[in-house]
Amino acid sequence: MTEKTTGASYAAAGVDIEAGDRAVELMKEWVKKTQRPEVLGGLGGFAGLFDASALKRYERPLLASATDGVGTKVDIARQLGVYDTIGHDLVAMVMDDIVVCGAEPLFMTDYICVGKVHPERVAAIVKGIAEGCVLAGCALVGGETAEHPGLLGPDDFDVAGAGTGVVEYDRLLGADRIRTGDAVIAMASSGLHSNGYSLVRHVLFDRAGMSLDQHVEELGRTLGEELLEPTKIYSLDCMALTRMAEIHAYSHITGGGLAANLARVIPDHLHATVDRSTWTPGAIFDLVGKAGQVEQLELEKTLNMGVGMMAVVPQESVDVALTALADRGVDAWVAGEILDRGDHAEGATLTGSYAG
Repeated sequence: MTEKTTGASYAAAGVDIEAGDRAVELMKEWVKKTQRPEVLGGLGGFAGLFDASALKRYERPLLASATDGVGTKVDIARQLGVYDTIGHDLVAMVMDDIVVCGAEPLFMTDYICVGKVHPERVAAIVKGIAEGCVLAGCALVGGETAEHPGLLGPDDFDVAGAGTGVVEYDRLLGADRIRTGDAVIAMASSGLHSNGYSLVRHVLFDRAGMSLDQHVEELGRTLGEELLEPTKIYSLDCMALTRMAEIHAYSHITGGGLAANLARVIPDHLHATVDRSTWTPGAIFDLVGKAGQVEQLELEKTLNMGVGMMAVVPQESVDVALTALADRGVDAWVAGEILDRGDHAEGATLTGSYAG
């Protein structure tokens, strides 16, 4: 007598639909906390709905969009088993790109890809995204959780997101507004943020043999705690600053480092010079440099070196801008100025040596 074979099923292939449904139920309470009055419907529909009639108050509304992920920082979260902070990084990477042009963040969606759905784990990731959306002033209107057995290990995951904002045409910020003599204001980062982790992981783990649970005196905490520090979300700070002072441009310091990102908003006939002596990078940057014998220029073109956002403002707005940022708890300082391009090939350069 031959045994009866069992037909193939989605579950047998490694996809657990019931676990996915459970994850959706767990995340609903967090998504609800991000809602704006323009959002219609709830979680679970095929599309998120945002009432565009809210844009009627604009004369010529421009929609700004961005998409991003958080790179290999997700592996730090996986190794530590801490999943409720990585979402802050995702929102920062997306919404701080949008606010750079002067746009108000409106809403975003997320994509979470996992090897196996662990409902509580997925809900924790969404919790972090929702908390980040609150900090950015935007709604989380939907997303997707995809289970990819065979492609990812049971504990592996990745996250990505896309966002939309709006700005009035005549209030659009950028290179066209920048003038000779403008000041460059730096806003402190909360650490590495979400860029350069492939270099950081290679240096600290592969070359220096450090471990995540290792207490590092210079950092004042474990290496894992430092590396998982969430990216600072500047969206509401930048929006408030734009209302209080004249702003010509913002630059979000992400992959590529400070000079390269600042150069993206500098017009061809001008040049931004940033004085390193105006700040001291955090201990983590020095640790990475020394542990991997990484040259300073290599560090600077990979990591933010302690600056997460920059604002270009006219000189007469400097005092108001610095006061406004200080009132919001943002550590900021004048780090440079805008000059004629002259013989400079690049749009921005760093000069001098770091303080301390």
